Amino acid sequence: MAFRIAAQESTLVGDTLEDKFAFAQSVGFDGIELSGQGDGVFGGRVEELRRARDAGVVMPSAVVHMDHFIGDFDDDRRRDAVDQLKVLLSTIVEAGGNGVVTPHAFGLFSRALPPFTPPQSDEKTRDDFLAALSEVADHAASVGAVAYLEPLNRFEDFVVNKVADSAWYVKQIDSPGLAVIADTFHMSIEEADIGASLREHGDLIKHVQLGDSNRLEPGAGHYDWDETLDALEEIGYDGWLAMECGLSGPSADVLPGVARILKRQV
Repeated sequence: MAFRIAAQESTLVGDTLEDKFAFAQSVGFDGIELSGQGDGVFGGRVEELRRARDAGVVMPSAVVHMDHFIGDFDDDRRRDAVDQLKVLLSTIVEAGGNGVVTPHAFGLFSRALPPFTPPQSDEKTRDDFLAALSEVADHAASVGAVAYLEPLNRFEDFVVNKVADSAWYVKQIDSPGLAVIADTFHMSIEEADIGASLREHGDLIKHVQLGDSNRLEPGAGHYDWDETLDALEEIGYDGWLAMECGLSGPSADVLPGVARILKRQV
């Protein structure tokens, strides 16, 4: 089974998206995962993204890059994050893609670190998050997009850590505008059996992000890529595999080897 693989926009060589896509193809990649910057930056790229789309650049998805997220404790910051995510979802459609990756939150609180007890009840956190997700999913569905809910490891978030956590929220919302994303780096920390987790929730997983055990590119750590690729083949996964990690060297040197691993050419 041949998976489609995307590289992070920031790791590709070139001054324009057209240049970056040509480079991506030259090193064995099929698309670009965009940086979904907030504060109007991503929305302000609409014309650039349309031109790239019309020129044949494949941009299936974007990742939220903001300093606050839709699970924020603060009502105003949570409201702003929801509004900004809605702009990102509308914009990725203009790029010819359909998905935007978002976590519950990043660095907001961790039960694995002091003070260990969150500043509000779990019930309020869950209810606020469900309300935000419902609004985001409704908007995504209305514009033909999908919000991918990303589990982060226990040191980066305290609500959605495992694929099963993401699946629970996705099932509660039950909307075509919301789906599960599996991230291999976070799974390497949180999942007892990565293959089993992928198989169990395969019907809800619509996007996969890649990072080895050391958060560098596939092949740079000790992650078992065969286990993950085998499981994805078994569930008939037909979405994208997108890099979200650092690189151990220059893109031109590193990315061809990644493509060979993911396309099982080694």
